[in-house]
Amino acid sequence: MLTVRKSNERGHANHGWLDSNFSFSFADYYDPAQMGFRALRVINEDRIAPAMGFGKHPHRDMEILTYVLEGAIAHEDSTGASETLTPGELQHMSAGSGVRHSEMNPSQSETCHMLQIWLMPNRLGIPAKYEQKRFAVATEKNRLHLLASKDGRDGSFVIASDAELLAAKLDAGASVTHAFRGAFGWLQVARGGVIANGVELEQGDAVSISGESALMIESVDGGEVLLFDLD
Repeated sequence: MLTVRKSNERGHANHGWLDSNFSFSFADYYDPAQMGFRALRVINEDRIAPAMGFGKHPHRDMEILTYVLEGAIAHEDSTGASETLTPGELQHMSAGSGVRHSEMNPSQSETCHMLQIWLMPNRLGIPAKYEQKRFAVATEKNRLHLLASKDGRDGSFVIASDAELLAAKLDAGASVTHAFRGAFGWLQVARGGVIANGVELEQGDAVSISGESALMIESVDGGEVLLFDLD
């Protein structure tokens, strides 16, 4: 079964320097019917104005992934990490036993457009850590790339969560198929339009997936998708 979550049904907040859409309840947006899906707790689509961002703030016991679509985000945290994330890279932070970090748009002219994802951990109190890596999503199109998993196979990040994250960029008319490892899934359309098992989706749309052994994703006009395989 596929349950569609339309882009315009998401929570929304515009603070001037930050324009955000929330797939699930977050900050001042609260919907008891949208508190997450399986291990997924947060998918925020953020647009951060030039030279603005999130100052130092704490997290603990959460697996956090950041995927930049346009622009860049500069990260600093209490583990000593100081890196700038650009499109094509994925950032992974285990908040674990506790971490403080900041995320700032380093550009003086360009908006940062990114997706921030929080996954519920399957272990509490693990040591905090930070890592980022460039994946071949943009250069090797029309295939699903494994970015994060519990076992780190195929060069993916090892995450302490009952979830796997895959991503693909598709040319118009191209398709990919994923056979689910777990019993559930979530597809987030980052850009473009796609058809997922016959369901038409536009940029910002998503579907929760249950009772499906596989998902076929067809690109309508060139799409970019994130796919979560969930226990």
